[in-house]
Amino acid sequence: VQLVESGGGLVQPGGSLRLSCVGSGFTFSRYDMSWYRQAPGKERELVAAMSSAGGSRNYADSVKGRFTISLDNAQNTVYLQMNSLKPEDTAVYYCNAQHKVFRRIDYWGQGTQVTVSS
Repeated sequence: VQLVESGGGLVQPGGSLRLSCVGSGFTFSRYDMSWYRQAPGKERELVAAMSSAGGSRNYADSVKGRFTISLDNAQNTVYLQMNSLKPEDTAVYYCNAQHKVFRRIDYWGQGTQVTVSS
């Protein structure tokens, strides 16, 4: 099982980035997909989540209206479109896949750094 994130980098405040996470070694449609982030000295927090069946999306209050999570089941890929980025969005972003039924089965990617700074 593998989750590989990409798309992080350095961006100015107000800018945009799109993160990608490609999954392999598991049946994508059986998992709910999420993005988390962890800033230095802080706990990891949920940013956005959705079912791989394309159901409802959930967002942290701090990113509502700015971030969008989406899926491409054919490519086993989950995306996080991040617009109007703020310095407080700076963190390592992680992709997570959690089994829809057996909730203790979950996988993590290695993370991708996002830095928002002028």
